Order: sequence, then structure tokens, then C-alpha cells
Amino acid sequence: MGEPEVYYPLFDIENILPILNKIAIFGGLSDKQLYTIFRLLQKVSYKAGDFIFKQGDSPSHIYIVRSGRIKIIADADETPLEIITFEVGDCFGETAAIGIQPHSASAVAVEDTELIVLSLAALLSIFDSDKELFGMLILNIAREACRRLHKTDEILLHYVRVK
Repeated sequence: MGEPEVYYPLFDIENILPILNKIAIFGGLSDKQLYTIFRLLQKVSYKAGDFIFKQGDSPSHIYIVRSGRIKIIADADETPLEIITFEVGDCFGETAAIGIQPHSASAVAVEDTELIVLSLAALLSIFDSDKELFGMLILNIAREACRRLHKTDEILLHYVRVK
């Protein structure tokens, strides 16, 4: 994993808001709510080959790819299995964060990558300050988890039918 991650505040709201507007978990939020989220975001950089988190780690952040690419890899019986690649504008780690479950796979930078992150602590702080915003975020994360589960079900059904 190398050096510990260093998180930096974001200052370029005009470049970040268009990214946030495209992410499902921030859908339906007002400009004021998006600004509240923006103030809680940080950025972190990784070199190619660096792990963002490893399978079994406790969740700590929701991640948005600002530049670069991230591969999600599951270690099944000593055989690494690439599950998905996330690219610029993609969001990951949100279901582990609200599920408070260890990560079911590892995330590794395919190339030098900058991520925008929302820490779990920052997400939980919204509960204290703005319950409506918190409720919208949790509902949006639940919807995104359901969409991914539905897609996984379709893939599994495809393989069952092929046999």
C-alpha cells in the first residue's frame, strides 16, 4: 500500500459540481444540498498499482473517480477475479459504507488516479445537521444498490439459462 493516504480539501466547486450532478447517489439534490456535500468532500491521489482498499477492510469512504481508472478485484480461492473497472465520473464504495460491512473486494488504481472522497464520518455528520439531505442520500444509495443487484441477477440468470 505504500505511503498513507493524504486527503486534501477541494476548492474548485465549478469543476466538481458538474461531476456530482451526474452521480446517481446525488440525484434530485438541490444546489444548496450539493454545496453542503461539496464542503465535505476531499481529494486523494494514488499511483498505478496502489490499493485504495483491500478485500476485508472496513469501509471508510465513498469514492468518485476524478481522473484515472480503478479496478475492483475479488480474491476467490487464491484466484484474483476482476469484477469491474470504474472510470472518470463513476462512484464506488457507497454500499459498503452504509452497510457497515467489510469490503467484499479490493480496489486498485489501474493508472495514476485522483479520487474525490466523502468520508463515512462526514456522511454521518449530515445526519446531525440535515436529516432531509441524509435521507435523500441514503435513499439514493439504496436505489443504486438495487440497480446493481438487479444487473447482477440478470447476469446470473443468463449463466443459469446457458447451462
